[in-house]
Amino acid sequence: MTPRSSSSPFSQPTLGLGAAVAAFLTWGVLPLYFHLIDLSVSPWEILAHRILWTAALLGIAVVLLRRTDRVVAVFVDRRLLSMLVLSAALVATNWGTFIWAVVNDHVIEASLGYYINPLLNVALGFVVLGERLRRLQWVAVAVAAAGVVFSVVAYGQVPWIGLILAGCFGFYGLIRKRLSVDSVTGLLVETLLLSPLALVWLGWLYAHGEAAFGIDGARTDALLFGAGVLTIVPFTLFAAGARRLPLATIGIIQYITPTLHFLTGVVLFHEPLTTADITTFACIWLALSIYTVDIVRAQWGAWTMARAG
Repeated sequence: MTPRSSSSPFSQPTLGLGAAVAAFLTWGVLPLYFHLIDLSVSPWEILAHRILWTAALLGIAVVLLRRTDRVVAVFVDRRLLSMLVLSAALVATNWGTFIWAVVNDHVIEASLGYYINPLLNVALGFVVLGERLRRLQWVAVAVAAAGVVFSVVAYGQVPWIGLILAGCFGFYGLIRKRLSVDSVTGLLVETLLLSPLALVWLGWLYAHGEAAFGIDGARTDALLFGAGVLTIVPFTLFAAGARRLPLATIGIIQYITPTLHFLTGVVLFHEPLTTADITTFACIWLALSIYTVDIVRAQWGAWTMARAG
């Protein structure tokens, strides 16, 4: 039997690309999904259910895969657990801010945060990890920063939602990068740590007659449960893609998500685009173009050297 060649449609890079694109597409349609949930359901109840159902589903998966020893090992390691407490707070803030933004018609500004994120990661690598930046990376970060500063100075508008989303996700990635824990175990522990707070909040909602789950009907219940599913599925797909693809490829295709968010806000939700928004986005898109060129150049240079060697 002839072995499959690297050009096979089932090759590892092809599978990785398919998984990564599917992950970013799924994240990209989250605003549409959250808009399906009745407006009477508060963003914070959606967040609570997202945390609880993610923890429950991941917990079942870990038990079935017989990986509970990894979770126990995290809880007995005080240093590791304390860092995951911090990352849990960051991911909860990110999720909550995003859900609030979608429910309150700020999808365009939310997309700005995920456009900024890769550039923030570069800056954090320089400041915190001491990584050296190439010239084009400096230019890209400077142009992006100029766009945000221009919006603040010229129009008096601070893009808080975008900055919170980018900041939380950027520092979350920085923390997780330095921890010796796999992605599934880490997310399970984070959601388990957040679950008591989510249960307390839901208890308060039920006590005051403001809860929706189990009351508003099967459709609302299914959508709230689905928030956990739509957390785990793209997360798993992304992990599969990241293992099979170069970081440079991931860095480029990740723009699928904020682009879908932006188009959803403009085309489907008819959110207004102010002059400040257009100016800021123009700077961010220019910065990302420079950043992408730098990634491609670096990847091409590494490939050329490898062939020459």
